[in-house]
Amino acid sequence: MTVQVRPITESEWPAFVAVDYEAFSSSYPPAAADRWRELAEIDRSLAAFDGDLMVGCAAAITFTMTVPGGPIPVAGVTAVGVLPSHRRRGVLSSLMTRQLHDLHENGEAVAALYATEAGIYGRFGYGRAADALFFRIPTHGSAFVRDAPVDPALRLRVAKPADSLPELRQVFESVRRSRPGVYDRSDLRWRIEVLGDEEHDRGGAGPLRCMIAEDDEGPRGYALFRVKRGATDHDVPDGEVQLIELFASDPAAYALVWRSVLDRDLCSRVHAWSRPMDDPIIHLLAEPRHLNAGWLDELWVRVVDVDRAMTSRAYAAPADLVIEVEDEVCPWNAGRWRLTTAKGSCERTGDAADLTLPVGVLGAAYLGGRPLTAFAGAGLVGEHREGALRELSAAMSWDPKPWAGLVF
Repeated sequence: MTVQVRPITESEWPAFVAVDYEAFSSSYPPAAADRWRELAEIDRSLAAFDGDLMVGCAAAITFTMTVPGGPIPVAGVTAVGVLPSHRRRGVLSSLMTRQLHDLHENGEAVAALYATEAGIYGRFGYGRAADALFFRIPTHGSAFVRDAPVDPALRLRVAKPADSLPELRQVFESVRRSRPGVYDRSDLRWRIEVLGDEEHDRGGAGPLRCMIAEDDEGPRGYALFRVKRGATDHDVPDGEVQLIELFASDPAAYALVWRSVLDRDLCSRVHAWSRPMDDPIIHLLAEPRHLNAGWLDELWVRVVDVDRAMTSRAYAAPADLVIEVEDEVCPWNAGRWRLTTAKGSCERTGDAADLTLPVGVLGAAYLGGRPLTAFAGAGLVGEHREGALRELSAAMSWDPKPWAGLVF
């Protein structure tokens, strides 16, 4: 089968949506597709055609994402799918290869995505760069440690989410640049992706709710959540708080906002579906086993251009070594690169390699949350100079752990 891949036109948007919905077995009301169109970038939305039939799709959105050292432009890859009738016929490979070449030509050094299936994107050079925890906390086991931070100046305020964007944005912006993986939010993304509250946004739960922690100077933390009401067979209240997101600019505000959701009346548990791997709630709960924590992959990162990506981030320790990168999809990356953190340089070299690694491993380590030593233990990294592995692993590590917190 011959596949043609090209950007769609405005008139092809309905067909693009239809392909995506079919690929994901999704069903949303027309209003959801209209909202998606507001966020989409048509010139970055690719489709694959079998003759005149659109059979696959892939898109990218533009934002800046925090990496170690600060924010950089990153391509957010999304809406990747192929019709069930055309699976395993090279459509996805054609789409992903074309997209990566376009990003390279546009000068975008890093791409990131959320994977619906974790096994798909490694073959295109993406690496699992960030993980997330989910918690199911019973309220009866949610007591904090005795020395949990408290600030008498703080107070809680129930707020209408749609009317609270200035306060939410102020808190979010105060913390956004501190954690790798977090990306900037336009007013449109705030309105649609974060504060959207149509029936299809609720998933069977109640309306979006907001609690703000503030003092006389302004907001210092917030939680967005829904409540799914429920009761036992004996009519004992058994509701569930579904935590959408929670941010705070300091420990006392963080603790107070968490208490506001854990102490919600008529609810027996809190389900927090995506939290960072180093979430401080792990240390605040007096009995951390009550977190009932689970683990999932979160962000996947693709180093599109090795030299510009490696010089766009900061390093936690000095490194001067030669990395041989293996990259079958983006041949401009393949070969040996000398990384010298003191000079902020990453340049082509003919010197002998200290390490050999696939580009996916480089992407997995890029945000600082994935030690390279584990990849070596799995046989995925070759060390040719003793100490080189730990040298690069220490240099690329970062604190806090990476996490994006909002699917794009």
